[in-house]
Amino acid sequence: MHIILADDDEDDRNFFSDAIQELKMNSTLTTFKDGKELIDYLEADETVLPHIIFLDLNMPCKTGFDCLKEIRENPKLKDVSIAIYSTSSSEKDVEDTFIGGANVYIKKPNDFSKLKKVIKDVVNMNWQFHTSGLNKETFFYSV
Repeated sequence: MHIILADDDEDDRNFFSDAIQELKMNSTLTTFKDGKELIDYLEADETVLPHIIFLDLNMPCKTGFDCLKEIRENPKLKDVSIAIYSTSSSEKDVEDTFIGGANVYIKKPNDFSKLKKVIKDVVNMNWQFHTSGLNKETFFYSV
């Protein structure tokens, strides 16, 4: 499984990477420090598309909102699952990303064991089933 994390906070990227390693998942993690790097990578012809993108909202160069919009408008990328991964739990952010086409909204946990649970649950989610019954109650994931 190919997982992407786009997050401008180096500590958050390392925390996430450590959690993936501890889970001993059969996966590859690719990280990006801003939205521009992410979009450039996704749009490259030779890119193997990820199964899921964990997308921070507040990043420099291109925000998570900008990335979400560009991904959903690109026919090549439209079926990639997107988990918004943010410190914000603002109703507006949840609403805007739901309407924008994200698959799930996760408030970043600050506890390592909770982070591992979130990653495991989200990566193992039956996306076809989850998105077929998607509504605001199932969109916001809480640990």
